[in-house]
Amino acid sequence: MVKIGAVVPDFEADAYHEDEIKKIRLSDYRGKWVILAFYPADFTFVCPTELEELAEYYDEFKALGAEILSVSTDTAYVHKAWHDTSPAIAKVQYPMIADPAGKICRMFGTYLENEGVSLRATFIIDPDGVLKAMDIHDNSIGRSAKEILRKLQASKYVREHPGEVCPAEWEPGKETLKVGLELVGKI
Repeated sequence: MVKIGAVVPDFEADAYHEDEIKKIRLSDYRGKWVILAFYPADFTFVCPTELEELAEYYDEFKALGAEILSVSTDTAYVHKAWHDTSPAIAKVQYPMIADPAGKICRMFGTYLENEGVSLRATFIIDPDGVLKAMDIHDNSIGRSAKEILRKLQASKYVREHPGEVCPAEWEPGKETLKVGLELVGKI
């Protein structure tokens, strides 16, 4: 399983993106921040609310130099069918990765062997391919795109400001801490 601070191994998979099915590699996104958003399955209840909300924040993620990649164990053809029939999923402009064998899910520790689906999980990978943040939880709990964006902003900030850390509830414009725990003025 991938670990915080380690380089994430490359993978290749089919994805539905920009009205076509294509092969993508994680390494295609080197030099960008990557948000990997694992979810259980297409044509479900909670999943479209999350993917739609991520779609609504997509421009903000892109403005920070990030790409969102959603991942489920459905095929790329099922992603296309869902995109073509769901008003919520029709808003998705980021790649929807297909992992029908669960290989990527297993790599990230999200695969539920008895169900053949992924847990809800979010991974933030920096431009060098290093895993900076992860959040894995029960499938009955939806995520907040706003919180994922905040975590990306904090990850980006500390990368660009060595020796500073972001305290709880940090948002851009709020005070940070020096590694020696002194407050740093507003940015």
